[in-house]
Amino acid sequence: MANYQNATELSKLTLGKSTQYCSEYTADLLQGVPRSLNRDDLALNQSNLPFIGEDVWYGYELSWLNEKGKPVVAVAEFRFACTSENIVESKSFKLYLNSFNQTRFASIKDVEQILTKDLSKIAGSKAKVSLFGVDHCPALDIAKNSDNYFCIDGEDISIDNYQYDAKLLAEAQNKEHDSQVEEYLVSHLLKSNCLITNQPDWASIYIHYRGNAIDHAALLKYLISFRQHNEFHEQCVERIYCDLQQFCQLDELTIFARYTRRGGLDINPFRSSHINQAPFARTLRQ
Repeated sequence: MANYQNATELSKLTLGKSTQYCSEYTADLLQGVPRSLNRDDLALNQSNLPFIGEDVWYGYELSWLNEKGKPVVAVAEFRFACTSENIVESKSFKLYLNSFNQTRFASIKDVEQILTKDLSKIAGSKAKVSLFGVDHCPALDIAKNSDNYFCIDGEDISIDNYQYDAKLLAEAQNKEHDSQVEEYLVSHLLKSNCLITNQPDWASIYIHYRGNAIDHAALLKYLISFRQHNEFHEQCVERIYCDLQQFCQLDELTIFARYTRRGGLDINPFRSSHINQAPFARTLRQ
């Protein structure tokens, strides 16, 4: 378990506590979690991170009233740079979005602008917000490029360790193939637990790398070792990225975790050595 679980910044969150839903727009419901908590644990320098990327969220339960009182619904896409000061805490995000339900707005653009302003403030850097009609959200088309990825879940492994263990990657360098390779790998077996509530978080993780070949069985054992690990989505992905670079010393690495939704939100952290923006890549599980 991460050693920052008892940080004072976490004790102030509504996450894991009984709360009342508010149906009138309230920006103050939003809460942030400093990214530095996890990055200090990983010995990462905030001003010189070993990766670039972003966190992409999709909101499926956003609604408000137009000026005549008629409900409007939309699907929302939120993008936060991985260099932002804070992660948006997910429960506060849900409570905040719910507060739009009985509030009147003149247009969808007004809602988009308010969301951008509030989320940028809590994240500590510019957030990107796009709202779509429920019948037309191109970003949520099922990904066609996932066929390029080889699923490692068929590896015939024996495992009895479900606590995070980075040392499992010590066996990941494929000694039989010391030449440079490029692989697109996916596993649907990534599962971790919320740092505060211990609720399960389920994800498919896509890994694209260039470098010495990675042993698929060792990689799968490592990913499964997160099964009883407590950490936020974004923090798990950064930990995986750093571990792969440390043990496998890759020339290029991109990781994209697609988490299943909870409370109308899914979170999709994207980290890469050379690509800034996450692709559109919704999975069937989402």
